[in-house]
Amino acid sequence: MSRTVRIDQESFEIAGGGFAISRGTRTHANVLVVSIDDGGHTGRGECVPYARYGETMESVQAQIQEIAPLLQDSLTRETLQSAMPAGAARNAVDCALWDLDSKLSGKRATDLAGIAALKPVTTAYTISVGTPETMAEKTAQAAHRPLLKVKLSGSGDDERIEAVRKAAPDSTLIVDANEAWDDSCFASNMAACEAAGVALIEQPLPSSNDGLLAGLERKITICADESLHTRDGLEDLRSRYDAINIKLDKSGGLTEALALLDEAKKLDFKIMVGCMLGTSLAMAPAVLLAQSADFVDLDGPLLLTEDRTPGLVFEGSTLFPPETALWG
Repeated sequence: MSRTVRIDQESFEIAGGGFAISRGTRTHANVLVVSIDDGGHTGRGECVPYARYGETMESVQAQIQEIAPLLQDSLTRETLQSAMPAGAARNAVDCALWDLDSKLSGKRATDLAGIAALKPVTTAYTISVGTPETMAEKTAQAAHRPLLKVKLSGSGDDERIEAVRKAAPDSTLIVDANEAWDDSCFASNMAACEAAGVALIEQPLPSSNDGLLAGLERKITICADESLHTRDGLEDLRSRYDAINIKLDKSGGLTEALALLDEAKKLDFKIMVGCMLGTSLAMAPAVLLAQSADFVDLDGPLLLTEDRTPGLVFEGSTLFPPETALWG
């Protein structure tokens, strides 16, 4: 029986008036949902188009529409990998196929992936970038959480880090510069992170200029985000980075992300599993990866005014595995 393919654009309001990183502020999480129906079962996958990688809602939807005729026929997760490039569009399709295959087989996605039953994990909670005073205020409200991810923006980050650490003296801190550091602030920001006992720094330098990290003496784990999408070039990053951030929207879905995870572990990288700003449907497949990650950053639903129903269950920063009604 021929399958039908549906693509929906959806928008979810971000709590607290918006979410800010070094590249700007957003008030809504705009996502695309792919639904693949075989007449008896429907598989769903969500993606978040990202402007940093040249993606828009329209361009990603066009990519999915282009592949729709093959999806209606017999395209599989395996053949999808060569039929579409890595990115948000392939992620939504790949995760929808995982969900559909799970329903058709009557098996959990973990069984299909050869992964043990999922356990709860502790996720980071993100603090948007702002003035040191504003960030300290927001951090104080989240200081009970064990792991905080702090967004930074370049100049003045040393003051931001100091303010955040004072507001959350007991939390483990990881920071994300989103490529915003340069020669004018790199040394001072690194020193501030060391003084604050930061556990990990994510993408401090632009991906086009991260060669400066090669051979750099540091006490803090440096993690690649924008510098890595798939397994291509992974081994070359070893001289610059100690960890990698695996995101489904970068890898182009769970299929490539699982392969990337295996390869990265063989190369002795620490693993961070991250997300774009989406709903529980986008986070659910990443929970499979989170089982063996050193750092988990899947707090997207916690940053929204309202999530999907059903959605993932959070108790504080503890994230529980998805129910079948959501995905997989």
